[in-house]
Amino acid sequence: MTTSNKHPNAPWRNFYGRIRGKTLKPAQEAYLNEDLEALSPGSVDWDVNPDRIPLDLEALFDGKPVWLEIGFGGGEHLVHQAATYPEIGIIGCEPFLNVVAMLLGKIRKAGVTNLRVHPGDVRNLFDVLPESSVEKVFLLYPDPWPKKRHHKRRFVTQEHLEPLARVMKPGAEFRVATDIPDYVRQALIEVPQAGFEWLAEGPEDWRKPWGDWLSTRYEQKALRQGRVPHYLTFRRLG
Repeated sequence: MTTSNKHPNAPWRNFYGRIRGKTLKPAQEAYLNEDLEALSPGSVDWDVNPDRIPLDLEALFDGKPVWLEIGFGGGEHLVHQAATYPEIGIIGCEPFLNVVAMLLGKIRKAGVTNLRVHPGDVRNLFDVLPESSVEKVFLLYPDPWPKKRHHKRRFVTQEHLEPLARVMKPGAEFRVATDIPDYVRQALIEVPQAGFEWLAEGPEDWRKPWGDWLSTRYEQKALRQGRVPHYLTFRRLG
C-alpha cells in the first residue's frame, strides 16, 4: 500500500495497485525516456501543479471532443480508439509503468497523434479536468479486488464515481467491461447513485460488445478460462 500523493498540501489517497513490475526492456526504457513527456496531457500531479490549475483541453486537442480510458492495460483498445476516431482526443490513464511502456511502443507503431498519457492515479487527473469536459469514458476489465473486504478499493465506488461524474458532460457515455459477476452487481448499484442511468433494454445490451470494440488481452484470458464478459453502458444525467 502506498499513497499516490507526496505534496504536503495534497489529500491523503491510498493507492493499492502496482506501480512497477519486472525489469523493463531497453526499448521500453527508451519509450519512457523519449516519448512520455511529450505525450503528457499537462500538469496533473500535485508536485508540479499544487494549485490544481485545470488542463486546457481546447489547446491540448485543438478543440476536439475528449474521451478518457481509465486503466488501459496493454493499450490495444486505447490505440484502436485513437486510430478509429482521429477526430477526437483521448487520454489514457494508467499507474503501472510497465504497461505504460507497452502503450508507448504501440503508439509509435500506429502513428496516432490524438492520444495523451497520464502515468498515474486517475484521481489526480480528475482534480485538473474541467467540469463537464469529457464526452466518453472507458473502464475495461478493471482490477476486480475479489475479496469482499477489498470491494471498497474497486473503481465503482463513490470516491471515484463522483469526481468522474463531475468531469463528464451531461449525456456523456460511460462504458464498463468486466467478467466478474459481483463487479457487475456493484456497478449497477453504485454507478446510478453517482448520476448515471444504465442504458439496457434487454440481455443482448450487456452480452454483446460495442460495435467499435477491440477485444483486449484481458478479455481473451477471461474467455479462455470460461468467464463471461459483460458490457455495461451508462449515460451521464444532467
